[in-house]
This record gives sequence, C-alpha cells and structure tokens, in this order.
Amino acid sequence: MRNQHLKTSVRKLKLGRKWVFQMDNDPKHTSKVLSKCPDLNPIENLSAEQKSVQARRPTNRTQLHQLCQEEWAKINPTYCGKLVEGYLKCLTQGKQFKGNATK
Repeated sequence: MRNQHLKTSVRKLKLGRKWVFQMDNDPKHTSKVLSKCPDLNPIENLSAEQKSVQARRPTNRTQLHQLCQEEWAKINPTYCGKLVEGYLKCLTQGKQFKGNATK
C-alpha cells in the first residue's frame, strides 16, 4: 500500500524518473559524521507535541485528521515563536562548535 502512495505522489509532483526515495534515519543514508551532530531542526520539538495523537489511537483517516487538528490547535503560538527565535542561536552555536554538541 505504501508503494502505491509513493507512486501516486511521484505522479502528482510530476517527478518523472528523476527522483530518489530515502527512508528517514536509514543508517545506510546517514554518515558517521552527521550522526554525531546535533539535530537543529525546530520541527522535531513540535513532533513531540503531536505524540498524543498516537496515544488516542485513531481508527480511520477522518478521525486521524480530526485528532491532528485538535492537537495542533492546542500548541501555543508563543511556543512556536520561541522555537523560531531559538533557531538562529542554535545555528550560530552549531557553527561555533563546528557541528559538535551544543548547549
């Protein structure tokens, strides 16, 4: 089924045959150097906020969509603003520490 969704997306995006599929966190696509670097992506923090959707165990797409909407509405815009504001600091520290762990 996943395969069919992938093919549908490729068609809708009009990618033709010039695309590469890579699984997120697939070890063969992750260098040892990068695995030691901190993840500076602020969206990861929001992903943690959405785990309550999984805990509520939606049983169909409509319910999943509704639960996602409800959980998304609970996220405080101030929290999102802090993530964005902190991103520049993270990038600066990442550069300063040459990609090693930051505070």
